[in-house]
Amino acid sequence: MRLRKESDELKEEDILLIAKVSDALAHPARVRIFRHILQCNAERASVCNKDIVARFDYSQSTISQHIQKLVSADLVRVKRQNAFSMYFANIGILKKYVDATQKFR
Repeated sequence: MRLRKESDELKEEDILLIAKVSDALAHPARVRIFRHILQCNAERASVCNKDIVARFDYSQSTISQHIQKLVSADLVRVKRQNAFSMYFANIGILKKYVDATQKFR
């Protein structure tokens, strides 16, 4: 019995994932925001919109637009807690993105 080696072929779903996540991370502000959320999550600290507004020199509406782009790319998940939206980095999609970009070469 032969074990099949995982293919290094770049599938259509990998191409779409690379495009979607790359687009979301194409703006420096979104990279900074996503990194901040990752770091807060790693420290088990909750992070909401007001925390991000306090951390960066962007208006609340600008932060919300950037967050929405990260959410639509599935890089960030939102969990409602009372009147607040808490943000969590989706490590799974980040790993899939890194794996797909490895196949890109």
